[in-house]
Amino acid sequence: MRKGKVIDLGLFDRLFNRGKVEAKVEKRTVLNLQVGDIVTYNLQDFQVVGKLHYDDHGYTWDAYQLQGDRKAVWLSVELDDELELGIYETVQLPLEVPIPKEVTYDGRQYRLEENGQAYVKGEGRSQNVHGKEVKYYDFEDASEEHFLSVEIWGSEVEVSYGYAIEEYEVKILAGS
Repeated sequence: MRKGKVIDLGLFDRLFNRGKVEAKVEKRTVLNLQVGDIVTYNLQDFQVVGKLHYDDHGYTWDAYQLQGDRKAVWLSVELDDELELGIYETVQLPLEVPIPKEVTYDGRQYRLEENGQAYVKGEGRSQNVHGKEVKYYDFEDASEEHFLSVEIWGSEVEVSYGYAIEEYEVKILAGS
């Protein structure tokens, strides 16, 4: 280089991505999953394709729609006194309003544990319910290991069967 000439290599570095700053990816947990993340559960990989965030007068919980090769499931995440996780699958159980206090499904008796109405924020495939309200009814069996979730969206009644899982059973790979 000749004396007296100064070349700004910073511009060239930016043009050719030298010294590229890597975006830091936030470590994912069940409490901050995002659409596009990959969740491995029970030796199966699922992609997070939707998220529902429920808010019942300040009490909140999330449900993540997980799409696998063979099926779709929901991962329910609730942080009450402790972290509670559940896997849910939609089932065919004809229920009508008013929802009864006891329900039988697949040979098990379930009793109503709690119900209410929540405001919902939806992302991904679940964005179609963003800003809506849902009436919900949570049932559990006598062992407190099996659950039924009943949600009323307008005139549509949706029922899901679920069971509790532990956080260590879930592995997460950030999608972005």
